[in-house]
Amino acid sequence: MTSAPSVSSSITTRLEVEARPTAVSELTTAIERAGGIVTALDVTSSAHERITVDVTCATRGEEHAKEIVDALRALPGVVVDRVSDRTFLLHLGGKLSIESKVPLRTRDDLSMVYTPGVARVCEAIAAHPEDARRLTIKRNTVAVVTDGTAVLGLGNLGPLAALPVMEGKAVLFKRFAGIDAFPIALDTTDVDRIVDTVVAIAPVFAGINLEDISAPRCFEIERRLRERLDIPVFHDDQHGTAIVVVAALTNALRVVGKQLPDVRILLSGAGAAGTAVLKLLLAAGARDVVVADVDGVVHAARPGLAHELVWTAEHTNPRGVTGTLVGALAGMDVFIGVSAPDVLTGDDVATMAPDSIVFALANPRPEVDPVDAAKHAAVVGTGRSDFANQINNVLAFPGVFRGLLDARSHRITESMLLAAARALASTVTDDELNATYIVPSVFHPDVTTVVAAAVEKAARDDT
Repeated sequence: MTSAPSVSSSITTRLEVEARPTAVSELTTAIERAGGIVTALDVTSSAHERITVDVTCATRGEEHAKEIVDALRALPGVVVDRVSDRTFLLHLGGKLSIESKVPLRTRDDLSMVYTPGVARVCEAIAAHPEDARRLTIKRNTVAVVTDGTAVLGLGNLGPLAALPVMEGKAVLFKRFAGIDAFPIALDTTDVDRIVDTVVAIAPVFAGINLEDISAPRCFEIERRLRERLDIPVFHDDQHGTAIVVVAALTNALRVVGKQLPDVRILLSGAGAAGTAVLKLLLAAGARDVVVADVDGVVHAARPGLAHELVWTAEHTNPRGVTGTLVGALAGMDVFIGVSAPDVLTGDDVATMAPDSIVFALANPRPEVDPVDAAKHAAVVGTGRSDFANQINNVLAFPGVFRGLLDARSHRITESMLLAAARALASTVTDDELNATYIVPSVFHPDVTTVVAAAVEKAARDDT
């Protein structure tokens, strides 16, 4: 599938152009013929014979951007001054900063913020450790922890290359939930060292968000951290994905008039995200789920079944389906992909049951072309922002952590995840619901507050 031009790959080009009446239209025409989309055009200076123009356009990536610049350079009387990648410019110097919440103008301020006044606060916390949430940043701070082994869909890039993603996550925490999140990129892939390190830094934080850690190591890291810490540990690649998928499926089933316990679901992907989605689907009431991975359908009799798939085999596939992913798709009501690109075609989707639902969530290339899938499925969702029904974790994790922090929760449970999924689904009203709107926009004003309130209530009910 050829990707469409995206703002995430946009460039701004400064051009010196002859001051003729058709100059601007020649620029925009050249960009459009090269497949770009002009999003802004500004004349920054003008003289009698020449003008300086900044043209911003969306591209399909670095190679396409070069083609567009070459097309502009080939125009008569046009000189390319410089080309800026807007995404890289946005990241210059990082996306985060630390700012003081209190004034520091006088010696009196200094004596209270720092020594000697701060000593009284230290002694108070030493005597009553629970006061740390009231008297320090701990009450509203989350650690976003990675080892860089599963960065987005890019694989093992290491901790330094993972840092921009962790910074971005912290920006989302702040923007959508008012939470101060800090990126922690660990230069080790050893499970023991990761667990010990996170435990050692935990006093600063009220929650831990694990991110982009490869499976199956991520399962053990999460389990061991939950055993050792008295604050919630949330693996967004697992639990965030599961919450949004269950919410989206809840509303998609409303569109097609089906019930979760009655539908047949094929889940492609048995890694971290797939396992979490499976467990939350079962908790929500799904009864007929078949899981497939790179080796085909998971079932108890499959030769060489990996240890981590034994639980999956024992709790799924009640009809004893075997064979390939494509073969298992026939007659299914729902397909959920958290796996790899281009594993299905539109013709494969055509074999599904009437009024089928397809969630192809591999990024940036889904399991099936959404356009082809939509020719046969009643509802189609992806993880991408350039198609309808973007099933995105940012719909979940800010509200989940806001609720956990407000409840001063020491853990996160399945009932809290389900509460979050149901709350998220409820933000789409009956009047709004249709096949192209089963989940709200990430900028929907009520998402974080509704999800947070549901999680806070569930957390308080669990205590």
